[in-house]
Parts: sequence; structure tokens; C-alpha cells
Amino acid sequence: MSKQIIHTDAAPAAVGPYSQAVAATGSKTVYLSGQIGLEPGTGDLVSENFDAQVRQAFANMEAVIKEAGGSLNDIVKLTLFLTDLNKFAAANAIMAELIPQPFPARSTVGVASLPKGAQFEVEAILVL
Repeated sequence: MSKQIIHTDAAPAAVGPYSQAVAATGSKTVYLSGQIGLEPGTGDLVSENFDAQVRQAFANMEAVIKEAGGSLNDIVKLTLFLTDLNKFAAANAIMAELIPQPFPARSTVGVASLPKGAQFEVEAILVL
């Protein structure tokens, strides 16, 4: 996959670990369903702790990406869902730690609730 980061000073700069846009070419596009912080073995939330849920959701996402034949480098678009946008900075910090640069495009959405009482969900689009 070839990934070109699109940036213009005519639009606001990214407010976190993401790019304004990403152009990608490749042979296969993969659309990952949302992942929350469930432990694969039990199907229960890893913890009530927000950071632990974010880390587990990203780990779950990475497992699906690997099964699809890709890596975190192949992500071109992420969507984050948070039940509390006051925790946006924490989610940003964890994402910046886990997702390699150049960062993919991203949207973040505040939602009223998520399945199983989760506080965070992540979905991705990859080009392999």
C-alpha cells in the first residue's frame, strides 16, 4: 500500500494524532467493525477504567487487522466514539502512543452510550 498524507494550511491543522486526509492506493480495502474494550476470552469489559478500555479496544482492533493481513501502518481512517468527550485528551495520548506516524485521518464522535456499557469504541479503514 502507498499512503500519501494530504495537508493544507487553508484548513485547520490536526488537533491531535491524525492527518487532515490520507490518499491510499492498494489492492484491498478492509473496513473494520468497531471494537470496544472486551477481553477476547470472556467477552467482558477489561475494566471500568477508561484508559484500560481504550488500550484493549486498540489491541482488539490490531488483532483483527493482523488477521486481515495488515498492520497498524495500513490504517487510512479511524473513527473514535467516546461516551465522555472530556476524556478526549486521554484517548489522543494513547492513540499517539500506539498508532505509528504518519497518522491516519480520524473523526471523533461523542455518543450517549456504547454496547456493554463501554466508554470507548474504535473502527478503522485499511488499504493493503
